[in-house]
Amino acid sequence: MMAEARERGLELTGPNGLLKLFTKNVLEAALNEEMTEHLGHEKNQAGQGRESTNVRNGARSKTVVSDAAGEVSIAVPRDRAGTFEPHIVKKRQRRLGEVDEMVLSLYAKGLTTGEISAHFAEIYGASISKETISRITDTVVAEMTEWSSRPLDAVYVAVFIDAIVVKVRDGQVANRPVYAAIGVTVDGRKDVLGLWAGTGGEGAKFWMSVLVDLKNRGVQDVFFLVCDGLKGLPGVVESVWPLTTVQTCIIHLIRNTFRLTSRADSDAIKRDIKLIYTAPNAEVASAALDDLEEEWGTKYRAMIRLWRNAWNEFIPFLDYDVEIRTVICSTNAIESLNARYRRAIRARGHFPTEQAAMKCLYLVTRSLDPTGAGRTRWTMRWKPVLNAFAITFGDRWPAAENY
Repeated sequence: MMAEARERGLELTGPNGLLKLFTKNVLEAALNEEMTEHLGHEKNQAGQGRESTNVRNGARSKTVVSDAAGEVSIAVPRDRAGTFEPHIVKKRQRRLGEVDEMVLSLYAKGLTTGEISAHFAEIYGASISKETISRITDTVVAEMTEWSSRPLDAVYVAVFIDAIVVKVRDGQVANRPVYAAIGVTVDGRKDVLGLWAGTGGEGAKFWMSVLVDLKNRGVQDVFFLVCDGLKGLPGVVESVWPLTTVQTCIIHLIRNTFRLTSRADSDAIKRDIKLIYTAPNAEVASAALDDLEEEWGTKYRAMIRLWRNAWNEFIPFLDYDVEIRTVICSTNAIESLNARYRRAIRARGHFPTEQAAMKCLYLVTRSLDPTGAGRTRWTMRWKPVLNAFAITFGDRWPAAENY
């Protein structure tokens, strides 16, 4: 093949490259081997006393699309009885399997169907319509449904929840919340527990249905549920998992603090509120809050009200070891996931249907950490934390045979 390529002046890649010739030869050789196995004899070598009279009957041309070589024209052998069913390139199959995986990967990275179509035309010289790309991505809907209803672990040391907003064109373009939850198991694994499409704005009422769904899928106990301080959520969590501690994200609280204050005072306020969230216990933190109010209460009453309103959900982490404090004081675990979601939806502007939006977010979820290196780092980082959890929650920690 290399000699033939040199004689014909072929390049390795491109519309007329060596890779396309190689792909064609491999596919045709495999198809001919399949035909030999189907008939039971090589070409022109049928035995005289055979029972079947079925023989080869020429070939038909067919064009398939490969992600590596683009459009490849191949000759598919036929048999006289018409019973040959090829496996490597099935009947009516126009795309090799790698193409579908590449389309799904590009879609998950935020490219629209039009951009994916243009990408294949530019790089591989292959023509794939936007409708075909939509059909490829639609194949994950059944997989997404199965993933959304899969059984979950009985105990999670922490569950991080948040919602992002997507734009859906349902008559007119409107903002729709999509709720997401990440759980950390008792052996330190991080898992996206599910995605749920809501209506209107983010609310505790819909979170109730999300938590009930998690409970119905097997979650019996959660040590900590970390959120961004949504009003009414603690009562919802208590009705589903009575023993769960609701922890407000400290990062959100600090961020909202500086939205209510002048930049000129930010350095001084930063020093004062640090004394609150780094306090050794709730009593010291309360005294630091009183000092903050005495210093800034007249000028920034809204800031003091913010901290007072969030106090009951802010202080729980102060009762635990430093290792536990570090991992439950913020929703960073899910914020990084939301950043990936936002990157994918930003390229599209809005989605034609709710299913299209959920399909995009699921593909992003499916494409997270393809090598597994991130999961390994996460698990190693959580080992000291899990030891602290196992001691602190020894009465609720599952037996070894249960996880």
